[in-house]
Amino acid sequence: MLSFFKDYKKFAIAFLIISIIIVSIIYNKLNVYQPLPVYQPSMVSADLVDSTLQYQKKYHKIADFKLTNQNGKTVTQDDYKDKIYVADFFFTTCQSICPIMTNHMSVIQDKIMNDNDVMLLSFSVTPEIDSVAQLKRYAIEKGVNDKKWNLVTGDKKQIYELARKSYLAVKSTGDGGPFDMIHTENFMLIDKKKQIRGFYDGTNPDDIDRLLDDIKILKQEYKQ
Repeated sequence: MLSFFKDYKKFAIAFLIISIIIVSIIYNKLNVYQPLPVYQPSMVSADLVDSTLQYQKKYHKIADFKLTNQNGKTVTQDDYKDKIYVADFFFTTCQSICPIMTNHMSVIQDKIMNDNDVMLLSFSVTPEIDSVAQLKRYAIEKGVNDKKWNLVTGDKKQIYELARKSYLAVKSTGDGGPFDMIHTENFMLIDKKKQIRGFYDGTNPDDIDRLLDDIKILKQEYKQ
């Protein structure tokens, strides 16, 4: 009888060890690092993509740009070199979704304030209204930190093409002029290679939380 219990004890210990190993393997499998997708024009609603790009399935990157920020400083792609950033399209006189989007961008700004890898970029879709002086007033009112967040204005054709051909973020109105556009609530997460890695509803707090989590995932990608 004593021998039986000794053998049983050995079996129980062996079973426990094997169980721990199996559980550890399953846990690691379920928690494998999953990179964020790299969005291509073909993966995005056709309403938001220029017709020349709607079927493009690879190699999509944000085009170079040259615009002016709230301080009258020229802002180009070089200001975001080797940076992760969140981009959106807005206008300062918008009274519908823009105030919510800007408030949520401010939340993101607070979270990334001490993170040198992450910045913000907001494009005005009404540059004829949003002068440098107007952007500066808006920036002060909204608590924009100049080192983290650029509000940019400039040539409307360039902004339109960036919105439709690079960020895949706004709808064309189809009337009123060749570069008229309706901005959406979308926030875009851009990686250090100028690729789109996520789309988020800038009016939805849950999506803002998801965006912040995805920034952490993207940062992890550069540590692999």
